[in-house]
Amino acid sequence: MPGHEIIGEEEKNEVISVFDNGSVLFRHGFDKRRNGSYKVSQFENEFAIYHKSAAALAVTSGTAALRVGLAALNIGCGDEVITSAFTFVATVEAIVESGATPICVDVDESLTIDYSKVEESITHSTKAIIVVHMLGVPCNMDEILKICKKHGLYLIEDTAWGCGGKFKSKHLGTLGDLGAYSFDFAKTITTGEGGMIIASNIEHLDRARAWHDHGHENNPKLPRWEDSRSSSGFNFRMSELQAAVGIAQLRKLDKLLDKQRSNKSRLSTALKSYSSLRERTQFEGSEETADAFVFFAQDSQMALDIRKSLCTQGISTKILPEAISWHFAGMWSHIPELVAGWQRRKNEEKPYQVTLDLLSKSVSMPVNYYMDLDTEQKLHNAIQQVI
Repeated sequence: MPGHEIIGEEEKNEVISVFDNGSVLFRHGFDKRRNGSYKVSQFENEFAIYHKSAAALAVTSGTAALRVGLAALNIGCGDEVITSAFTFVATVEAIVESGATPICVDVDESLTIDYSKVEESITHSTKAIIVVHMLGVPCNMDEILKICKKHGLYLIEDTAWGCGGKFKSKHLGTLGDLGAYSFDFAKTITTGEGGMIIASNIEHLDRARAWHDHGHENNPKLPRWEDSRSSSGFNFRMSELQAAVGIAQLRKLDKLLDKQRSNKSRLSTALKSYSSLRERTQFEGSEETADAFVFFAQDSQMALDIRKSLCTQGISTKILPEAISWHFAGMWSHIPELVAGWQRRKNEEKPYQVTLDLLSKSVSMPVNYYMDLDTEQKLHNAIQQVI
C-alpha cells in the first residue's frame, strides 16, 4: 500500500503541466488549447506498455473497471458470475449492477478462490469467473484457465491489489480475458480514485471504451457532438488530473514493489521463529505484490489476541481479523441477489464456512514503504505476549 507514501514532486509536476498546457481537465477535445497534452491517453499507453498489452482503458475506479468490463463482455440479466467469498464488496456489487447473479465460492489457504470447488458451482447460466488476487497474492491461474476453457467461460481478473504482480512471469490482469485494476488511495499506485482495464481481445476493449463514455465510439471522422454509437453506456471517464498523478506513480511501480517485497520478507523471517504460526500459502510461479503480510494463528481467539497485542506495539492490522464484514460474502445479507444465489446453490443460512474459519484465524499486517527498523522486534514482542 505504499503509493500514497511517496507522492512527491513528480506527481506535482505532472499535475502542474496540465495547467501549463491549456488547463484542459477533460480527456477529449479542446485540441487547440491543450498543446498536445493528453494525460489520460498517455497513462493508458504507458500502462499497456508496462503490462506488455496492446492497449488499456482508464476509468474512475476499480469498481468501475469491473462494471465496464462486464458490460464489454455482454454479461447481464439471466447470467451468473462466479467469484471469491473473500474479496471487497465491490466485486459483488459490480456483478449485481450488471444485472447478473453473483455466485461466491470458498477460498483455500492462499485466501484466493479454491479452484477445486469452482466447477461444482457452474450451471448453464454461468458466463464468467472473476478471480481476485486478494491482497496481492495470485490465484492458481493455471487451474482456473483450464476450467474456463473447458466450460467456455470468460475470465476476469480483479487485480485491485495485484498491480505489478505476476503469475509464471505474466503480469496479473493479462492472463484472462480482462483485467481490472484499482488506484484508490490505499493501493500500490494511486490516483486518489481511479482504475484501469486491460483486455486480451481488442474488440472487448473497444466496447468497454464506448460503454464507459455514454456509448461514444469517438469516430475520428465525426465531431464529438455528432459521434456514432451502437450501444448505451454510462460515464466512468478518468480526468486529466487523475491520469497526471497516475503517470508519475506508474514510473515508481517497480521501485515500490521491490521495497514492499523486501519489507515483507523481513516480517516473514521473523515469523519463522514460531512453529504455531504460519503464512498463507502461495502457488508455484506466484510473484506477489506483497501488499500485506498474512499469517494464520491456531484459532480465532489467538488471532484476536495477536491483533490486540500488535496494536499495543503501535502496529496496525489490515482487514483481518477486524474488518471481515466488508470483505466476506457470508456477511452480505444486505445484497439480496447474492443471498438468492447462495440459497439456490446450497440452501444454507450460513454459507462459506470454510472461508469464515480461515479468515477468523488470520492476521494481516499492511506492508508499508517506510517500515520502521524495529518492526520485526515489535512483531516478536506482540506474539510473545500471546503465546
